[in-house]
Amino acid sequence: MVKTVYLAKPRGFCAGVVMAIEAVEKAAERMRGGGQGDLAVYHAIVHNDTVVRRLEEGHGVHFVEDLDEMKVLEERARAEGGSLADTVVFSAHGVSPAVRERADALRLHTIDATCPLVTKVHSEAKKYARLGYHILLIGDSTHHQEVVGTYGEAPESTTVVSVVGNRKHDPELASPDTVKVPDPDKVVVLTQTTLSVDDTAKTVEILRRRFPRLVVPSRDDLCYATKNRQDAVKEIAPHVDLFLVVTSDYSSNGMRLLELADELTGNAKRIEGVADIDDAWLEGVHSVGITSAASTPDDLVQEMLVYFRERNADLEVVEEGEWEDITFREPKRVAPSSI
Repeated sequence: MVKTVYLAKPRGFCAGVVMAIEAVEKAAERMRGGGQGDLAVYHAIVHNDTVVRRLEEGHGVHFVEDLDEMKVLEERARAEGGSLADTVVFSAHGVSPAVRERADALRLHTIDATCPLVTKVHSEAKKYARLGYHILLIGDSTHHQEVVGTYGEAPESTTVVSVVGNRKHDPELASPDTVKVPDPDKVVVLTQTTLSVDDTAKTVEILRRRFPRLVVPSRDDLCYATKNRQDAVKEIAPHVDLFLVVTSDYSSNGMRLLELADELTGNAKRIEGVADIDDAWLEGVHSVGITSAASTPDDLVQEMLVYFRERNADLEVVEEGEWEDITFREPKRVAPSSI
């Protein structure tokens, strides 16, 4: 019987995710309330299936992977007696300049819900490319939307490098041990914001040894939420027999939490929600750790507490640590420059 549940703190939504979701919800209501039609979002606003489904079902939001899909959506909406707003929201992961240019060409209004910490990395990429540096961008996949967006800021000057311990084995990623650059004396390293803190540090050290004049920006690219959630897992891992990580499998920060929890306990499971818990996992387990990705709604975690309390009325819940006190401003709707 599970006697104790350790809740990681912090866990769940970070400030960037809160900002992005609220931006979509408010914009969707404004569009519908003003008779402008349904709202479109470029890419999943955050990487969580529950969030995406709730926005689709509760707010009539449409998610697209190509802005040209909006033409099809508009025709379908008209055929059904509705309409599609001339507005698109960019997801929290950021987009490349090519996507912004296409939105402008289509005369779309835009709402940029890119996390400000991702925007910082984009700014660094543009700055160092202008200064003639070659950028080594550490990422977990060339297909992750954040990496796509940052790479797109300076594609001629950027090589995406695998982080040490990467489990995806993306063949398009260069190895930090063998990556080549045009000028070893003019190299800078940037990183995806949601990687393993420890593995990223190891990767940077490899690159430092290979390129002694490597420039590492004074402000770390890894976001505070990534670090804090990984630290919380490290704090409670020694006390648990099983670690449950609530995350969708395409959330980079969530999967890094899963890998860390498994490394520390040897017994970590990924779940989308309480329905995924397998009773067989709990055999001989007395203590369970729970954390969730920065894109996971906390009500999914609370449902898990109900699940365990139903099986043990005397369940002890341990939750230590501090919540983050950070907020980001709501992004504004911007008209295309062609108007």
